[in-house]
Amino acid sequence: MTPPDYEYLRKILKDHSGLDLSADKQYLIESRLLPLARKSGLNGIPDLVVKMKGGSSAHITQVVEAMTTNETFFFRDKVPFDHFRDTIMPEVLKARAARRSVRIWCAAGSTGQEPYSLAMCLKEMSAALAGWRVEIIATDLSQEVLEKSKAGIYSQFEVQRGLPIQLLVKHFKQSGEFWQISPELRAMVQHRQLNLLHDFSQLGAFDVIFCRNVLIYFDQDTKINIFNRLARSMESDGFLVLGAAETVVGLTDTFKPLPDRRGLYRPSSARAPAAPISAMPRMAAMAAGL
Repeated sequence: MTPPDYEYLRKILKDHSGLDLSADKQYLIESRLLPLARKSGLNGIPDLVVKMKGGSSAHITQVVEAMTTNETFFFRDKVPFDHFRDTIMPEVLKARAARRSVRIWCAAGSTGQEPYSLAMCLKEMSAALAGWRVEIIATDLSQEVLEKSKAGIYSQFEVQRGLPIQLLVKHFKQSGEFWQISPELRAMVQHRQLNLLHDFSQLGAFDVIFCRNVLIYFDQDTKINIFNRLARSMESDGFLVLGAAETVVGLTDTFKPLPDRRGLYRPSSARAPAAPISAMPRMAAMAAGL
């Protein structure tokens, strides 16, 4: 791969996904795109670049999806899910008692382990949420990983990563070497293809946003822009959950960290107003019989 080809691919990735690769990541592109080029019947990455420059949107999409990291597992890092059970949902139950509804967004939901982990947490709170309208919206740049999430089928290796055995037995059905999450839990999660670089105001306002382990790949200006737009998509008393290596500190004053709650943030008074409830789109919701 020539230096001009590498620079072209860096620009394409940043423009289409926000992925900001440094100048020394050529090995990463080669390791991920060479198999893609061969799968497409091409001799190598230079031929792939020629196709992309020729206007092949299919090849551009395949390159972006191959380069965006989809590493995830059930109850990843554990702490955010402890926060969800012990801090976020008790507050939401009190604050939304009159409305009896909660909206949760998993940005960069990948192959579904995060949104389904939240769904399992909510199932454990079924008594407290009886009669409530609950929405979990999972979005991702990649349609391929969203299809896997919709199917809810995971290998033995995938269900062994982070998923307690009692939840596996309770919520999954085995089929050969694979496990499929229950239809009831799959129905709790809605899927939307979404690029965080683009406008997402059409999703409406959320009480809880999980946006973990994706902003680390963006440059500072892109992070600031996304944080400010996330604030406008959140209720004034909502919660933002970031990954362990991510923070709003030093980037924006639209969120403030919660003391002693790593990765957990709330909107500050500096935030722009969220979309009113009446303006939210009507989406199918998983109600009550949690």
